[in-house]
Amino acid sequence: MGAVGGDEHADMEDISDYELSHHVREALKAVVLGERGEYDQLIGNMHHTEHLVPDEVAMLVTILRALTGAVSYIDVVHHRSLLSSICGMSLWNYGPDVMDALVELVVALAASNGKYVDLCLDMLVTNFIPPYNFLEILKQPRGLAKKDQVIVRVHLALKGIADLVPLAPSRLEQIVRERVPNVLSKEAVSLTQQIVVYVENMLKLESGDMGELVGNSMIFELVNRLIDLDVEIGWDEILLDDPNSNKGIFEMELEDMARPTEMDMDEPEKEYSGRKVLWGNVVAQKLDTLMDLTFDHLQSCFKNGRLLQVFEALLQSFQSTVLTAYKSKFAQFIMFYACSLDPEDCGTQFVSKLLEIFRSTIYPHEWRMSAVAYLASYLSRAKFLSTSYVTIILESLLGWCYKYCKNQRGEVTPKNHRVFYAGCQAVMYVLCFRLRSILATPQLKSQLLNMRLEQIFKHALNPLEVCLPSIVEEFVRQAKAADVFVFDHLNESDASHAFGGFQRLDVFFPFDPYLLKKSDRFIRPNFIYWSMVRPTYEDDDDEDDDDVSVKDDEEVDDFDVNLSKMSITPKDSFMFGDHPQSRMQMPSRIRPSTSPESL
Repeated sequence: MGAVGGDEHADMEDISDYELSHHVREALKAVVLGERGEYDQLIGNMHHTEHLVPDEVAMLVTILRALTGAVSYIDVVHHRSLLSSICGMSLWNYGPDVMDALVELVVALAASNGKYVDLCLDMLVTNFIPPYNFLEILKQPRGLAKKDQVIVRVHLALKGIADLVPLAPSRLEQIVRERVPNVLSKEAVSLTQQIVVYVENMLKLESGDMGELVGNSMIFELVNRLIDLDVEIGWDEILLDDPNSNKGIFEMELEDMARPTEMDMDEPEKEYSGRKVLWGNVVAQKLDTLMDLTFDHLQSCFKNGRLLQVFEALLQSFQSTVLTAYKSKFAQFIMFYACSLDPEDCGTQFVSKLLEIFRSTIYPHEWRMSAVAYLASYLSRAKFLSTSYVTIILESLLGWCYKYCKNQRGEVTPKNHRVFYAGCQAVMYVLCFRLRSILATPQLKSQLLNMRLEQIFKHALNPLEVCLPSIVEEFVRQAKAADVFVFDHLNESDASHAFGGFQRLDVFFPFDPYLLKKSDRFIRPNFIYWSMVRPTYEDDDDEDDDDVSVKDDEEVDDFDVNLSKMSITPKDSFMFGDHPQSRMQMPSRIRPSTSPESL
């Protein structure tokens, strides 16, 4: 088989597939005997990639199909250069005919010998990402068309190999994990495009025909990459809160509403009100893009009736990765958004898991404290939860706290009761957001008054003196204004400084206002900002008719449920989209989620 030429191509049109396969087989066998002439010419013809004329395209298709019929003659030792040529071919460089012939060859090669499975899978996964010089046209119509042509064939080939080789899916999982682009690379635009296309392919694997085999591992790997980016955003470099500030966390969130309405994400990092903002942070832009892609995928899963299945993997990943991640700020919102799509099933599973971790002594203290912080933040910020459901979960938390108090004897050492204080702090935090709504419904008010709040907060463990002052002060102020509880005085003790200062016990409220610009569109409609809350000390007359608030739970609890018969999973206790959309601006300053002051 000589070099490609018009006469040779005309001759080859008259050769049957069988004759051509025989010719290729003879060339492959000759290599073993030391004769490489025909073999080298074969490989030379495969190296033609750019500006192929129709005759060259036809020749390449013919060669690939001939090799498909001769895969059993390919030897991993003697035909190393041929294998290298096959695996080095990028589908992105060819038209449909060559692409079809190439993926057919790759599938046949993988099925012919277990030695080639990893090689073929790796070749296909490599084609998840276009060549570097193709990135410029990726957003143009012709670029999108080429992308669709390539990706469809890659996934069909992967499915074909999985059908023929039972162990292929497990190998594919490993290869996909190993091939994930370095999300922390300093290259900005080009790498971000590569990461996005790669993640799109991971999500296509999760939702496609192979989802039952590799879907969970794709979710786990995606969450890991989101966490890698998330923790890379250094709060210490962006914002250091003044330790001498007398402002409470709720005042600080309201203060953040003063930022300009529009800022360009491509602009360099700016100073605003003496503080840096996140805009222009390259890592944040990458995370924002991937979060947007992930939210969109979850929305698609919900529409297709697959969300609950995907949520099981998300919940496992959350417990093993997100819950224990230090300084995670945004990645956890995949849980928040999934729960907003299906509060009754996904949301209930999330709450149940957090309660289980908090109440169980088999988990480390740090896990339990993190779990109850997640629970408090979720109950406070989720607009789609009804007041009755929040009240039921509060009752469960306070029941645990009360039993804990009853079992305590002897000298009080705050560091030995960190989980208890975290639970008390979580309760106060939720009530700062929800107290007025609870009191507005007589049945819920009666339920709250029977939860032994005074016995817990006035216990010798002194949670009001140990928990973070900003939360305690807001809670006590609302409780007094509502004339529900009586507190004699508040003293901020040394224990409080220890709990909320150096030994902050990793207590934080992870669903702080979401500060990623592009993906915020998925979170904002479902999120309660502090400025939307009308505390108990705010008079009814002070309410602006145009104000968007949680006051009285907006279109207050329109459900009719007998609480005495209600389980912890009330069927009709959620509200979907009943709240007017907020027109508020995003908070301007970046706040670390490593403490309750992070609002």
